[in-house]
Amino acid sequence: MTATMYYDADADPNELAGTRIAVLGYGSQGHAHALNLRDSGFDVCVGLPEASVSREAARAEGLRVLSPAEACAEAGVIVVLTPDTGQRALYDASIRPHLAAGDLLVFAHGFNIRYGLIEPPAGVDVTLVAPKGPGHLVRSTFVAGQGVPCLMAVHQDATGRARSRTLAYARGIGGTRAGVLTTTFAEETETDLFGEQAVLCGGVSSLVKAGFETLVAAGYQPELAYFEVMHELKLIVDLMYRGGLSYMRYSVSDTAEYGDYVSGPRVIDDRVRATMRQLLDAIRDGSFAQRWIAENDAGRPYFDREREAERAHPIEDVGAQLRSRMRWLDAQTVPSPRSAEAGPAAVAGAAGERS
Repeated sequence: MTATMYYDADADPNELAGTRIAVLGYGSQGHAHALNLRDSGFDVCVGLPEASVSREAARAEGLRVLSPAEACAEAGVIVVLTPDTGQRALYDASIRPHLAAGDLLVFAHGFNIRYGLIEPPAGVDVTLVAPKGPGHLVRSTFVAGQGVPCLMAVHQDATGRARSRTLAYARGIGGTRAGVLTTTFAEETETDLFGEQAVLCGGVSSLVKAGFETLVAAGYQPELAYFEVMHELKLIVDLMYRGGLSYMRYSVSDTAEYGDYVSGPRVIDDRVRATMRQLLDAIRDGSFAQRWIAENDAGRPYFDREREAERAHPIEDVGAQLRSRMRWLDAQTVPSPRSAEAGPAAVAGAAGERS
């Protein structure tokens, strides 16, 4: 089956002419969407709580800032770009009371629709535009005249124009410059969560830590272990990004390529593949979502405990010391406490929370 891709020529910005767009959230994705839409000539306002630390940042960019309820009341397009776990409450308090027939409700991740936490009324269009990259890239590539590829899905087409209006939105943030791939809310949600857990976040971080711990336990210098399993990872991923696995293997030494073939299947063996299938099953049957919702309802005790434990891992201290000496590197540290509306930056969707 050939995927359907849309580009600039397929998207008519006039589909949203004269329609005010309310962007709820001003974190990783929110700021990028709002600024790109504004620069594309759309009428944009930003909905943020009175206590939000992002209000001044949005105003400094010349954007109109209202409360979420006020923004929704005057908009024909409402874009939900806040963390997954707070969207249900936001919808009940500020979005649902102001939805009118013919409105367009846009998400950047399908979590709350896929798992039935939000059930919009029949008279509104419900769609998804999910950039496959963090918000800072959505913004910087747009400014450079490029774009980040996006996924697009239509959950509910009440007006008969849901697809064309959503394409106009995707064009407004620069997505159709790079290409917009059609999907469904279920497919986007399930593949996004699986990618985060099995590969992009859970898989990679656990693999890096295990490699670091194995080398250090065998008596090798922690700094050398860091360079081997963490620092060089970016170099390898960049090669994959540019030309796939074959280009990465072409670019490394024959010894590294041979090690790939003989050792990779021993690390990622049938037991690991079985675990991956179990992760996917939990995503598809909703048990992961139920566990995550229950964790939030309980005040995030496990989440907070694990976050602190992971930040205290020796690889973090070693890495921070080494990165601080790399003057050419834009080294970053995690602010604490993290802004509630900022949320984690989405990676390729990693993102599930794109605020």
